[in-house]
Amino acid sequence: MAKRVLVALLGPVPWAPPGTDPESWRAALAEDVVDLIATLSEVEPAIAATADDLPLAEAVAWPGMPIYRLPTRSVGAALAAAQADGYDQAAVIAADAPDVPGLILGKLLRPLTTRPVAVAPGAPGGGLLGVAARLPAPDWLPEIDLDTAAAPAIRAAAPQPGEVSITPAWRRLRGPADLATLDPAVEGWDTTRVLLGG
Repeated sequence: MAKRVLVALLGPVPWAPPGTDPESWRAALAEDVVDLIATLSEVEPAIAATADDLPLAEAVAWPGMPIYRLPTRSVGAALAAAQADGYDQAAVIAADAPDVPGLILGKLLRPLTTRPVAVAPGAPGGGLLGVAARLPAPDWLPEIDLDTAAAPAIRAAAPQPGEVSITPAWRRLRGPADLATLDPAVEGWDTTRVLLGG
């Protein structure tokens, strides 16, 4: 069985709800993402961060959870760190989707049994929720910024479009419109929920 890791990639969050401290907001989102990946079965969790984000990574990491220090905040750097850590497959996800269902993340990893790369769009706000790849990542995989990349462009970079699976999208919390879609009835995202007032 392939050894798989799910990596939460820390990065800037461009918006916070009015009256909410931006750093507390970013930390709450990251903590909820990390808490989710730490509880999934058949995949190991990790965090990836540049030097500036290491304090946040250490604050939200579970005991014993690997923290990959990246030279640049990129999917490629996180995939390389996972490969160096001995993994056969890795998924790198944005750390600002606190209520993402585990099923969505499972669907991001599942195509790797038959395809080298899978991407999950960050709809409707654009960018990507995450990227998964067999390791080592294919040479044709472009440098990917989760905030700006688009799934069709990654598919276009492949020798054959079918080598990239596009999996179900999930939105990230990047603005007021995204915040309005949070469903209080859905379990999880506890830290974000508390910060928003319960």
